Amino acid sequence: QVQLVESGGGLVQAGDSLRLSCAASGRTVSTYAMGWFRQNPGKEREFVAGINWSGDNTLYADSVKGRFTISRDNAKNTVFLQMNSLKPEDTAVYYCAVARGWRRLLPTGSSEYEYWGQGTQVTVSS
Repeated sequence: QVQLVESGGGLVQAGDSLRLSCAASGRTVSTYAMGWFRQNPGKEREFVAGINWSGDNTLYADSVKGRFTISRDNAKNTVFLQMNSLKPEDTAVYYCAVARGWRRLLPTGSSEYEYWGQGTQVTVSS
């Protein structure tokens, strides 16, 4: 069993930056791919970014490519999402997640992740 806790969300203006953190506990997640998703009420959970076990391979949704950076510190069992040049359409609850197992390709579907955090709210005003 793995517990995930996101932090770092908040209310910011368009163009500002935020850095989200996801701290894992209960088990070491250093051998698993991890991802960030976001969701608004009544909408499907959307893939944002993924990172492989070693942190040397990443994948981004087109909507955030060039603005967001995913990284991890396996020694601290933590994953980060640096969000720059934020836009109002980035407003959502952001979730981190652990993939179900080892994968050659980074998964992008929510069903391919096993453990989820509680989410942290990001609100970007215009």
